Amino acid sequence: MATGTRAASAKKKATSEGIDDRVASAQKALLEGVGAEIAASFPGITRLGGQVVAALYLSDAPRSMDELSAELGRSKSNIFANLRGLEAAGIIERRRAPGARHDSYTLRGKYPDVVIGAYLSRLRRVVHDKQSLCQRALSLLGDARGAEADSVRSRLSELSRKYDHFAGYMAVLPVIEGPVDLEAFLEALPPDVIAAAGVAARKLLSPEFSAPARKKAV
Repeated sequence: MATGTRAASAKKKATSEGIDDRVASAQKALLEGVGAEIAASFPGITRLGGQVVAALYLSDAPRSMDELSAELGRSKSNIFANLRGLEAAGIIERRRAPGARHDSYTLRGKYPDVVIGAYLSRLRRVVHDKQSLCQRALSLLGDARGAEADSVRSRLSELSRKYDHFAGYMAVLPVIEGPVDLEAFLEALPPDVIAAAGVAARKLLSPEFSAPARKKAV
């Protein structure tokens, strides 16, 4: 079903049920925005997967695949593929009520906390994977000599240093599998720590902070 047809169908349904058009527009905006956010952040999950997250956030109870398919106007196969991806990412969880014939789905925690937690877990895995990749590539390079080998070794060593540096900072944080209340975390930080972080960020992102200066600072 084309996007325009789905939008028209949703609007007609909202009108027949006496729902204010502004409510439907706000819901549609959230579905599209979260859809784009999730698709950009998690490989293998499409915009539809993000729309599923938004639909579950707006719902007062777990939703079945059939309900999500009807609500979003998409095929069950597409819904199912994204449900699997979201479940693997730790964003949603599957449930089955006693006596129920089918599974239902709900967010694993509050939104956006559950997405932040899943993204941090993915970032930790990415850093670890890149550390392993750099070490494997350096091992394969071995003691090869020549200008090209030296260039590759230099680039791999620098990349390995960066990822080891990132991993060192991430090791300070507890390993959390699940929702992360970023708002509570930031509110718990002393104001002077937040101010210092802001000053450092502005300095690092400033055009005047040249590459040589960054290297010296590190």
